[in-house]
Amino acid sequence: MVPSKVVSNKLHHRLYTSPSYLTSSKQFFAPKTPPTIVSTLKNNMKVATEEGYGETATIGVFIDAGSAFENEHTNGVAHFLEHMAFKGTKNRSREDIEIEIENMGGHLNAYTSREQTVYYAQVFKKDLPRAAEIISDILQNSTFAQENIEAERSTILREMEEVNNDNSEVIFDHLHGIAFQGTPLARTILGPAENVKSIKREDLVNYVNTYYSGERMVLAAAGAVKHEELVALGEKYFSSLPATKDRDKLIIATGSKPAFTGGFLEHRDDSMEQVHVAVAVEGVGWDHPDYYVFMVVQTIIGSWDKSIGGGKNLSSRLAETFATENMANSFNSFNTCYRDTGLFGTYIIIEKENEKEDPIYEAMNEWNRIGKNVSDVEVERAKSKLKGQVLMQLDGTTSICEDIGRQVLTLGRRLPPAEVFERINRVTVDDVMRVMSEHCEDADPAIVAIGPTDGFPDYTQMRRWTYWSKW
Repeated sequence: MVPSKVVSNKLHHRLYTSPSYLTSSKQFFAPKTPPTIVSTLKNNMKVATEEGYGETATIGVFIDAGSAFENEHTNGVAHFLEHMAFKGTKNRSREDIEIEIENMGGHLNAYTSREQTVYYAQVFKKDLPRAAEIISDILQNSTFAQENIEAERSTILREMEEVNNDNSEVIFDHLHGIAFQGTPLARTILGPAENVKSIKREDLVNYVNTYYSGERMVLAAAGAVKHEELVALGEKYFSSLPATKDRDKLIIATGSKPAFTGGFLEHRDDSMEQVHVAVAVEGVGWDHPDYYVFMVVQTIIGSWDKSIGGGKNLSSRLAETFATENMANSFNSFNTCYRDTGLFGTYIIIEKENEKEDPIYEAMNEWNRIGKNVSDVEVERAKSKLKGQVLMQLDGTTSICEDIGRQVLTLGRRLPPAEVFERINRVTVDDVMRVMSEHCEDADPAIVAIGPTDGFPDYTQMRRWTYWSKW
């Protein structure tokens, strides 16, 4: 078992050790992986690495800021800022950035979520210093030229049209809006079109000046990288970032836990061939003790698509029901986490000619069944499957780098696979039933339905299904 640890430079020193339960005599399979080493620079920026083999590495900066840190008038700024990052700095034009990355044979990208913004590059190990300098230049010296701002308005509006044509994207945006009404998590990442059309350079500069500080950033790398090398690069290129910002200006999305309100949104469109439905209850945050219990439950429910076939031999009870009864085209369980809350639920696609009520009832009834009568076999099988998924999701330097950055940003450290496996191993049948009872019994679910919804049950009826689960 390899503990996640901190070996620091001369600035800060702390050693993370594994929890006491990992040193018990209980034997379990845990992969041997390199340690995740974390240091803290003078400006409170964390530097985290996992050294691997090969000739490439992924380096990224993870920032504790996203669309949930905006208000009604600035919603969309974080995403707009991500687009502007590659459009030129005081030292490089847009063409210079593109050519430099291309000549390295590298890949440079960024993305924005509700609570994080990430800039990362995958390069050969010899080019790691250049990649660090380019990302630093982008974060600290972007010019936000007016002509580029105007050009990006059109690009983002076209992206918005594409997103609006993706039913899964639309469903989950509406689901957040229903579940977290009146909170920053309810707003979309792209923002409303009117905001995109009116965002000014001043808005971008203010967002950077408010949120881009050392204490809110993690410089992470995985692959062919030495920790001491990355610490030195962090000191060289990122030490000029301020340690903190004026907290009076901060809009901290999760300063108080966003209220989960539930509700129902139905958008009828008879021109569509399928009904897209998402039904969810309140989940938990990244660091909640029940996080891995929810992950096990998500694995028990699983996912299914008509194209894969199957029937009575499917491991998922819900998949077996959908397959044998021909109730729907597909379903996916999801567990979306944020700092203080989350969304746990099922996304279902129902063919136009199918009965609409039965699939929704069966999905919600499966929550009830798991909360009342899940078996040891189901839980143990899900735990084994989940551990396999954990390892498969860490295949490659980019996925490892993202795992490091996200965990250090949200948890303050990275859980080594040995600890993750033990946390999964410790989930019991009683834990699963307790969590499902606490979160699903007599709950106000958030439900969104889009498509030919004729015959869809009303909210009172669906709400009654969670009340019945009490008995």
